[in-house]
Amino acid sequence: MKKLWNVAVVGATGAVGTQMIECLEERKFPVGKIKFLASVRSVGQVLEFNGKPVPVEELKHDSFEGIDIALFSAGGARSEEFCPSAAKAGAVCIDNSSAWRMDPEVPLVVPEVNPHALAGYRKKGIVANPNCSTIQMVVALKPLHDFGSIKRIVVSTYQAVSGTGNKAIDELRKQTGELLNGRPPKNEVYPHRIAFNCLPQIDSFCDNGYTKEEMKMVNETRKIMEAEIKTTATCVRVPVFYGHSESVNIETAKKITVAKARELLEDAPGVELVDNPANGEYPMAMDAAGEDLTLVGRIREDDTVANGLNLWVVADNLRKGAATNAVQIAELLVEEYLK
Repeated sequence: MKKLWNVAVVGATGAVGTQMIECLEERKFPVGKIKFLASVRSVGQVLEFNGKPVPVEELKHDSFEGIDIALFSAGGARSEEFCPSAAKAGAVCIDNSSAWRMDPEVPLVVPEVNPHALAGYRKKGIVANPNCSTIQMVVALKPLHDFGSIKRIVVSTYQAVSGTGNKAIDELRKQTGELLNGRPPKNEVYPHRIAFNCLPQIDSFCDNGYTKEEMKMVNETRKIMEAEIKTTATCVRVPVFYGHSESVNIETAKKITVAKARELLEDAPGVELVDNPANGEYPMAMDAAGEDLTLVGRIREDDTVANGLNLWVVADNLRKGAATNAVQIAELLVEEYLK
């Protein structure tokens, strides 16, 4: 009989938390007991898991007794506070926030890219889920790096509002309705109106002029790829509900032709090649929404450098960019380590 595992979803009522629950169901993760945890504001809500009602409980330090795996998506502050308690109780924490990503004793894992790094979970009982925009980029770049050794990345992102959570989804919906009906929109989540606009700011600015989101891509890429790849990023919030898009330019040590890149990506785990622009076939956010694969297309050589390549990379930020990646880590844990 297949072993069952007791799972807690922390931040269960949020945009990513609800997707985690769906992914556990869809992927038929071997759940024994499940517990939904959130802030006191959500206590009293009842969610479903595999057709059965599960009440939402308040997140407390003693919430993790008997839990094997805790999926966290409740923000960095709560992860910093409660992950150590969960680990002490014997649970392995898979955290979706930025709290633990750059901790040298916490593995930062994308199963298609660096599954071997997961072995490091034993140090603190915590595994970090990378930033959503980083995940889809490294999934697309890993086969190209293995073949041609990437030296430099220039990436511009076009990120959906769902990356900020349910309040941002509601804000875009309301602002769109207000503008279409000739009424002045209100902005509360973002510093400026997001409807029919693009905001070249995601998270706060650092002293170097980059945002924290941009620096996440720089630093996380190096840690995941285990290489000193020079990366520069510009991250933009766009009026799209679901799905992040990225323009990625790479320079490699060894030349990669367009034909070779397509060949490498065709067989890459977690990748779907959508690259027939003559027929209007290329990755779009609306096609990635609700999917777990990373879509790659618009592959072309950059003739301004000796070994340059351009790609367009799209993925559902709540799925592969967060919830699916976390559940994939849990699957790898029970297959390889928690037997």
